[in-house]
Amino acid sequence: MNDIDRAASYFRKGFSCSQSVLSAYGPKFGLSRAMALKVAGAFGGGMGRMGGTCGAVTGSFMVIGLKYGEARVGKLEEKEKVYGYVREFVKRFTSSNGSIICKELLKCDLSTLEGVQTAIEKGLFVTMCPRFVQDASRILDQLL
Repeated sequence: MNDIDRAASYFRKGFSCSQSVLSAYGPKFGLSRAMALKVAGAFGGGMGRMGGTCGAVTGSFMVIGLKYGEARVGKLEEKEKVYGYVREFVKRFTSSNGSIICKELLKCDLSTLEGVQTAIEKGLFVTMCPRFVQDASRILDQLL
């Protein structure tokens, strides 16, 4: 199973978009699957179900940081490299999906009970979100 399929599989099992992406890729960079699930747990639903940045996107940002990030102070060149990958990721994801914002992608606001109900009734967590996880994973595969 490749990373794209693994991320989609984790989402289908019930993990959030961010958890699915980070736990599929994190182990390649020394982050255990269990720790990836914990770290990314707060980012689902547009960060804490506030409808902000899509969890598949934030999970991808964390993967980019694992791959290209720097753990030492004063490495401006390395920091700029990571930011460049993040900007390229956003450009590609937005080109495919129109936005990186959860409530814009789903056309409902998950920060409200009504928005969650709408998402459930329309089957968005089954039809839309898996596509965002797969698309984010495909872009990651290209950038890593």
